[in-house]
Amino acid sequence: MINAITLLRRKPNLSVDEFQRHWQTDHARIITRLPGVQRYVQSHPICDYYQGRDPVYDGIAELWAEDSQAFRDIAASEVYAEVQMDEEKFLDRTAIALVLTEEHLIKEGPIANEHVKRIQLFRRRPKLSVDEFQNYWRDTYGPMLAQLPLLDRYVQCHARSGGYAKGWQPAYDGFDVSWFRSADALHHALNSEAYARTRSEQENFLATGECPQLLAREFVVMD
Repeated sequence: MINAITLLRRKPNLSVDEFQRHWQTDHARIITRLPGVQRYVQSHPICDYYQGRDPVYDGIAELWAEDSQAFRDIAASEVYAEVQMDEEKFLDRTAIALVLTEEHLIKEGPIANEHVKRIQLFRRRPKLSVDEFQNYWRDTYGPMLAQLPLLDRYVQCHARSGGYAKGWQPAYDGFDVSWFRSADALHHALNSEAYARTRSEQENFLATGECPQLLAREFVVMD
């Protein structure tokens, strides 16, 4: 199963409410008509992000399909042409970034509507190969972060190898996704000794500088 992760920015003339309403209703209805879609999830930034600043993205869409051929069939469908036409109404299409990923479930657990979903956008250290980066992230960093207090679920989404073909570089090398029962639970986890250890570990495999992140509520449109 492939998870296509799309990073979205709204049109400048749209309010946050207008953007989110259209994305969650009219646009979502079109997406559910695409052939071969197994699952579709929207992640909407928590409103506090818009108090005096804009988040790194206005939303993240995740669409699962069986394999590469399924995505080719989606792109060739008549419904996909409708998707693109509708995007013109509410998205800044020049700012869209798409990364095809493969998921690695590190810590399993149920999630509910009230969960806070923390999505970190990872870029690897320049001197690391893709395999070295992914192996370290999954096998060394992953088990450490899975020990955070009050962490309910943890998934890594690694960019697929095809994203690096012919010298290409995806927008991000992967997405580190964790779920917490509440904002207070997340705050407690990020102030723990366990998190301090994971932070020091990041310099071993991530590019220098702060990792962009989004704190969001997840809306499962199709499952």
